[in-house]
Amino acid sequence: MRVAVFSTKPYDRQFLTEANVGFGHELVFFEPRLDRTTAPLADGFPAVCVFVNDYLDRALLTDLAARGMRLVALRCAGFNNVDLVAAGELGIEVVRVPAYSPHAVAEFTVALLLALDRRIPRAWARVRDNNFSLDGLIGTDLFGKTVGVIGTGRIGALVARCLKLGFGCRVLAHDQSHDPALVEIGIEYRSPTEIVAEADILTLHCPLTPETHHIVDAEAIARARPGFLLVNTSRGALIDAQALVEGLKSGKVGGVALDVYEQEADLFFEDLSNEIIQDDVFQRLLTFPNVLVTGHQAFLTAEALGAISATTLGNIAAFEAGKPLDNRVEAAAVSAY
Repeated sequence: MRVAVFSTKPYDRQFLTEANVGFGHELVFFEPRLDRTTAPLADGFPAVCVFVNDYLDRALLTDLAARGMRLVALRCAGFNNVDLVAAGELGIEVVRVPAYSPHAVAEFTVALLLALDRRIPRAWARVRDNNFSLDGLIGTDLFGKTVGVIGTGRIGALVARCLKLGFGCRVLAHDQSHDPALVEIGIEYRSPTEIVAEADILTLHCPLTPETHHIVDAEAIARARPGFLLVNTSRGALIDAQALVEGLKSGKVGGVALDVYEQEADLFFEDLSNEIIQDDVFQRLLTFPNVLVTGHQAFLTAEALGAISATTLGNIAAFEAGKPLDNRVEAAAVSAY
């Protein structure tokens, strides 16, 4: 099948090309994001393959459908960037990669937490300047801390298990469904309100839905323990960034590690080192010494990229052959996590 692949970087092209040996699709790679201005590039393609910052709203989907597009293949787990209701009405199928390497994101989450708590980036920068002072680098033991895990799907469950069994944390979790294996090892399921009030550390692993949008807002921060740590490797809009800035200024938030950001579409995956960033909230976040930001790289391992490519191309092959789409996303899935 002919596929227009948008938002591609060298690593995308490498892994998709390698995986395509077993499928034989005609992949045409485009570096720009898919939007109304780049939609003509997809003219005549029955399928488009997109990533997290390609926003397919009703207008764009209508345009693409008129150009002959019948399939949107997401090479990611999240699907909040596609108007699923419009896709259904237009007869467009949407497929995703529900699981690639949950270990990649889970391990990165724990790495961010440790780097934040033990001030590793600041220590590394000091040593580079021959400054070996330890002032301001005091961290805390994770052992015995209460950690709140919001969302215990594949990734959240791995994080919860690691912090419980590996670090000796008390872990409180929330999800629409309880994982019996986590309960068996002593992880307690609670409401988000209870978790925020008790957690020394809060880590987010739920998809972005109307219910989870700004799940960490000014009200949640006000209820939280003073000095709590916050980690987000899921979706940026789970956190109200302006409220987060205020929480950092007041000291209520003790530290933040972010691999995602609500307005990241205009920032992440690009080299903007010679540009003036116009997002004042993002720039303010970077001024805090207790904020650690990475550019949406938690998924970026060889294993994950290989799995994403294979599943994405397999989804396209199933569609082309008229087979059941095991990884189909429908509008009814929007509120599920």
